[in-house]
Amino acid sequence: MPRHLLVRHETRHPHLVAHLKGGLGAAVCIGAAGWLAGRTHLPLLLAPFGASAVLLFAQAASPLAQPVNVVGGYLLAGLVTLLAQMTLPADWWVVGLTVGAAITAMSLARLTHPPAGAMPVVVAGSSAMPALELLSIAVAGAAVMVVYAALHHRLPPKFDYPKRPAPAPARVIN
Repeated sequence: MPRHLLVRHETRHPHLVAHLKGGLGAAVCIGAAGWLAGRTHLPLLLAPFGASAVLLFAQAASPLAQPVNVVGGYLLAGLVTLLAQMTLPADWWVVGLTVGAAITAMSLARLTHPPAGAMPVVVAGSSAMPALELLSIAVAGAAVMVVYAALHHRLPPKFDYPKRPAPAPARVIN
């Protein structure tokens, strides 16, 4: 096997506590969603949220983990899914087409959040819940996860989340 396939591209964090904090943040966030799901009888434990938790708590510097990407990605993917459900037959090929269309929409809008690409699969696997209801749960859940992540990253060791935009370069006037 070529060595370049084994190179890890993630930066090494020198403090074990930062890794533990990321895992704890994800555990608390997903655990709270599960508790709330049990209390409200709403499916707040959507499978893509587990993948979103990885980005929000372990890769928070990634552009894909920024609030606009998380909430916007779920919103766009959910809207594409809803549109497909309203206009296309319930068939296996529609799920693939819808995932591709959701990825295209997120990419064009620069709101890519990979876990949101699973929304068409979630809707296809949940015949008991209408797509509109799942869309609202996904967007609300994404927003709550982002808010919790922003608060969580203020605990020591502190991490700058959401990322602040880079300052604009100074303009030189001649």
